[in-house]
Amino acid sequence: MVAARPSKAEVFGKCGKRLRDRTAESGIFLPLTRLPERPTRIAVRRDFSAIFRLILALTMIFPALATSAMAADKVELSVDASKTGAKIDRNLFGQFAEHLGHGIYDGIWVGPDSPIPNTRGIRNDVVAALREIKVPDVRWPGGCFADEYHWRNGIGSSRAVTLNPNWGGVIEPNTFGTNEFMDFLDQIGAQAYISVNVGSGIPREAAEWLEYMTAAQPTTLATKRAADGHPAPYQVRFLGIGNESWDCGGNMTPDYYLSQLKIYSRFVRNYNPAQQDKKQMLKIAVGPGGGEPRWTEWTEAIMKAYQHHTWSWDMNGLSMHSYTVVKWPPSYTSEGFGETEYAQILKSTLDMNDLINKHSAVMDKYDPEKNVALVIDEWGAWYAPLPGSHPGFLLQQNSLRDAVLAALNLNIFVRHADRVRMANIAQMINVLQSMILTDKEKMVRTPTYYVYKMYVPFQDASFVPVSFDAGAYTHGDITLARVDAIAAKGKDGKLWLEITNIDPNQPVEIEASVAGIAAKSATGETLTAPRVDSINTFDAPNSVVPEPIAVKVQGGKLSLKLEPKSITVISVEQ
Repeated sequence: MVAARPSKAEVFGKCGKRLRDRTAESGIFLPLTRLPERPTRIAVRRDFSAIFRLILALTMIFPALATSAMAADKVELSVDASKTGAKIDRNLFGQFAEHLGHGIYDGIWVGPDSPIPNTRGIRNDVVAALREIKVPDVRWPGGCFADEYHWRNGIGSSRAVTLNPNWGGVIEPNTFGTNEFMDFLDQIGAQAYISVNVGSGIPREAAEWLEYMTAAQPTTLATKRAADGHPAPYQVRFLGIGNESWDCGGNMTPDYYLSQLKIYSRFVRNYNPAQQDKKQMLKIAVGPGGGEPRWTEWTEAIMKAYQHHTWSWDMNGLSMHSYTVVKWPPSYTSEGFGETEYAQILKSTLDMNDLINKHSAVMDKYDPEKNVALVIDEWGAWYAPLPGSHPGFLLQQNSLRDAVLAALNLNIFVRHADRVRMANIAQMINVLQSMILTDKEKMVRTPTYYVYKMYVPFQDASFVPVSFDAGAYTHGDITLARVDAIAAKGKDGKLWLEITNIDPNQPVEIEASVAGIAAKSATGETLTAPRVDSINTFDAPNSVVPEPIAVKVQGGKLSLKLEPKSITVISVEQ
């Protein structure tokens, strides 16, 4: 028996009404028909044309609804490539490797007998990855570890086995010492930033360490270095005189630290003949750790003394440490979070700009020529340790949120490039906001790693100002600038533009007016992912990786669409 064709009244139920309402809202009106709840085969055939009309309606309605919901606002940028400013020092993209957790051991050092492919004990996969991001310098051995590190424990064929009381109280085998570190730097093509022990050491110990590393003449210590396998003197580009001397480095007052700074600056010398002129070792003093009065008083004391310094002591940089924590102890999770935590963390990280302004103002009083660099040699996101990990190892995941966070901070540094000429993210491997995560033979590059890779063209480029209306992204009671951007004239002559869309929900159309060059074409790549907490894992290492992006160039203007929660770098050809 053939079922009777249903009437329109029977066809349109609650589903049909809801769909009609939505089509009305979108301005689209189409007749809708659906099958009876239990149609026979013949009835289905009879209503094939109705089904076809329904499918056609849906294909027209839902893209329209999606387009309406995701309509991209337009942001106009203006760049004049002829107005170049300060040099963006490549050392803004420096790294930090402390004897902490698996940052050194398993992260860099596996030993020459390891089944993991290595060169003289140093992981080949890690070296290859770091060479891709052109690491300019690495700060070592700490951190708080530096003020309890005695360098003689880490040289020679017989190494002292000690403890690491700062980070978990675990065994420190000292198998990765001075020569291993210098070998690592040579393999990745980076310069040395050595932090000497001011907290528990003495000036003589630090002075002899520098002699061991840099003396070319056959002194006892230089001969010892040669016997340890390196006859030629090492180059030490940066010398950190202490670490957080106001806290884990000795709880010193500004005046007491200043007395030590003068002594170490005077007697800890670099003897390498190649570093007696243009490549002189630069000395970095301990600076502030926040924005409260105790920190500005510290900056004031050091910079006031510098203003009147004599030939017998000097400094070239003042360090500053600032982590994105929100509240102490670190309690925000590094995985499985949502938009609220995303917005809270980014709001907190943007405080970096005010912090730089505050201490730069003090430095400008005593050093208006900006001879002393503000060196932000510890920064990044600090979250709660991953569940099940050793709490003293500071192991955390690294998500798309951290990539956005890294881009925002690097952009802040770039805009302050006249004073901020060096920065070291914490830390390079397996610790805090790392570039790389390892687990035995496995290795994965993090979203933050890819930001550093995308920013390589900005190393030693010339700053170019960008003007734009950033718009606003609001979530709950937090409102942030929706878009951030920087530009630079690269050493290759190209104009480079970076644009970050902070909004995790809405795309944005960018129209950039470019003056000062005849823009002929542009290419770019963008880093984004489905969720703010998207990560790369050992099993899925390419979940958050850069992808090409289309850029239209016409009449001196660039046009492109930025995805939500994305970092984009564009190269403009002329």
